[in-house]
Order: sequence, then structure tokens, then C-alpha cells
Amino acid sequence: MKVTLMTGSHPRHLYVARKLHEAGMLHSLVVERREPMVPVPDPSLSELDRANVIRHFREREEAELRAFGQGDVSEFQHKLPVLVIDPAQLNGDGTKSWLREHPADVVVTYGVHKLENDLLSLLPEHAWNIHGGLSPWFRGTATLFWPFYFLKPNWAGMTIHKLSSRLDGGDIIHHSVPELRRGDGIHDVACRAVQQAADDLAVILGMLKSGKKIEAVPQKSSGKLFTNADWMPQHLRLIYNTFNNDIVDRFLDGEFGRSEPKLVRAF
Repeated sequence: MKVTLMTGSHPRHLYVARKLHEAGMLHSLVVERREPMVPVPDPSLSELDRANVIRHFREREEAELRAFGQGDVSEFQHKLPVLVIDPAQLNGDGTKSWLREHPADVVVTYGVHKLENDLLSLLPEHAWNIHGGLSPWFRGTATLFWPFYFLKPNWAGMTIHKLSSRLDGGDIIHHSVPELRRGDGIHDVACRAVQQAADDLAVILGMLKSGKKIEAVPQKSSGKLFTNADWMPQHLRLIYNTFNNDIVDRFLDGEFGRSEPKLVRAF
């Protein structure tokens, strides 16, 4: 069974590629160059918000390096076919030609921008996306951030779903949720969510390879589609200034109450 992964260039993205390769399932790889891990704060921000932005993204980078290692696409380039592209090339003719030259039984996307319909039409029956959030409740962007902002860290997780023209709206194959541990900060949970999703994806691909039919559940609830415009640096005040990044501990102590998402599980 040939699997193509289309993914980003950050450590979390290359970690998933590494795990699939170690499992003997990765046939070819497309890597979209992503933005820097630590952005430059807007100079118009207040001193407080500027400090929070620097802290948030610096600690995210540190957490990812601990969890996933540095990661570099060069580790794959002598092992399997690799295409490295800029975002503007994702839906371009070169990518389409490359996919035709390297046909796969399964295409998985994770951390790339939205695929246009003419590229989607080239993909096999089993074309899936790994979404960093629990769909349908948290779709779109920053979807591992918002569960913390709403004081529901147990709603932080990943969704493996069928690719479709609806952003993060395809039929759901599996939800992955990480274990919450005392002392976890927001980025610890996000990293563990990625690790859990990578492990779960390998299991599901193994099931498919063995001939098991993979069921998918339509997304009936509208949930919420978060956009880049929804997030502001000032939202970080709640995470760091109000709770000092100890939302998991307070949740485990019962301070926020508890509700549970209704998860879809493939196994």
C-alpha cells in the first residue's frame, strides 16, 4: 500500500512523516514551506501583549523541539520521492504533475493550505486530512488554542477526516485526544495531541492495508469555523496573565467543571 503525505515544514509536520516512514507506510512526501515558528510581534502592541506573544511562540517552538526534534526534510530526500514547494505552488501544475507521477493508494494531508477542487480530483478514494482540532466543534485555525481559551482543555485533540472542499468539514474517520497530565501547559497538550494522532493514523492505515473497511461519520453539527481574524494577541492574557498557563491543573482539580466531546473512534 502506497501512502503519500502532503505536509508542512514545522517539526510537528515532519514528525508525522517520520512516524509513517518508521512504520513502513510512507511512499512519497510533499512538503509545503511554512512561515517561521516564532513571528515578530506587531510593534503597536502594548508591552504586556508583546511579551505574551514572544512567550507564547517561543514556548511553542521549545515544546515542539522537545517533542519532535529539529526535523528537516533532508532526512527523507535519499529514502523516498520528495517534493518541496512554496504555498503558492501547492495547487499548481507542478504539484499536480508530481502527484500523477507518484500515484498512491492513500493521500494524507497535514499542515498544508487548502487544496483546490481540481487537485482534489486527482487524489485516490482514500484521501484524508489530519486536522489539528476536534471537528466539528473546532474547525479552521488556532484550533488547539481555543479549547484552552474556553477552559476546556479536554476538548483539545486532532481529527482524521476525509478530504473535501469544505474546510475541515469532511466525514470523520477518527478523533485523537491526548492524555492530560499535571503540569501540562498549552503547548505540551498540543504536542501530545500530534503524537497521539500519528500513532492512531499508523493503526488505521494498518487496518486499511489488512483489508478492513474504514468507516466515516458525516459531520452533522455545524460547530464553529475559526478564522485568523478571530485570534488576537490580547487573547493570550487569559492563558498567561490570568491563569499562568496552568489551565490543565485547574481543570483536573475540577475548577471549571467538565463536559466531554462525543468522539468518533476507528478502533
